[in-house]
Amino acid sequence: MIVDFQHHFTPPELVRMPAVQSMSINKAGSTPPYRMPVELTDITAHVRDMDAAGIDHAVLSCGLGMDGTTLEICVAVNDAMTRVCAQARRRFSTLAHADPLGGPQALRELERCRHELGMKGAVIVSEPGGTNLDDARMDPYWELCERLDMYVFVHPALRPSVGDSMNRYDLIRSLGREFSLATETVRLINGGVLDRFEGLRVQMGHLAGGLAVSMERVRALQDKERMGTVGHPEHGILPRHDFDHYLRQRLWFDTAGIFGSMSAVRAAIDEFSPRRIVFGTDYPLEILSAQDLSRFVRDIRALGDDGGAILAGNAGDLINLN
Repeated sequence: MIVDFQHHFTPPELVRMPAVQSMSINKAGSTPPYRMPVELTDITAHVRDMDAAGIDHAVLSCGLGMDGTTLEICVAVNDAMTRVCAQARRRFSTLAHADPLGGPQALRELERCRHELGMKGAVIVSEPGGTNLDDARMDPYWELCERLDMYVFVHPALRPSVGDSMNRYDLIRSLGREFSLATETVRLINGGVLDRFEGLRVQMGHLAGGLAVSMERVRALQDKERMGTVGHPEHGILPRHDFDHYLRQRLWFDTAGIFGSMSAVRAAIDEFSPRRIVFGTDYPLEILSAQDLSRFVRDIRALGDDGGAILAGNAGDLINLN
């Protein structure tokens, strides 16, 4: 069964909510507004294009409930997404949308999503509220996800903290969001989050922002003695295990966000492991057509056993669809 772990949908009734229409992400400004192709709100288009590409199941997430949104919007997203999935349980499941820094009410919403709505995972952005993932304020969220046995999908921050220098040439979307994912992956590891929460499962979007191509540099900087940072209060910090332990045994990575690039997939296979990569498309925001979906599936399948693991074999590590 081929499972798409990064597949976006917005229930059309949500777009009409006054609270959604007033969201800053939908306003013109230095950051490009959230783009909404017609397929994004048309679940029949999703089924049509999934069928054409041979994708059996999609794990849905909604951009309206990811980044800096209110409890009201998150509840509306969770309820609406649940109604959509109930009509086609074989084809769709959804993730819980709740602000990880939203306090007790947001955490109760996460519990509702698990216990009442049956969700098996949650989605956040790489810099929730401008906060890094290793910030101690995130610990109650991590602890609850671990206790509820919900994996966490980390989508790139829609408005990453990269500064005004990237507010031109669409640099925030082309590089800023990927930089955020790569940076926060290193923070999760060196900040000890995965050591403190040994049962926590985390899926980093976009192959961790292309981190694979920089891994030799990252590994070299982990050698604190060689780099002269032993004992430094900020730069001498190391996790409990070797860095690659977390890449190859603790984290998962999805193939979305790369517009179907097989060079990015091959680099991730080399540096991470094909057993830690799950299939993702970013449909319909980046891969936009059934033709592109089909080509991406064919190209990954052509990798043989590694491709089979990515398309289907690794899915059970994150969700049980039986």
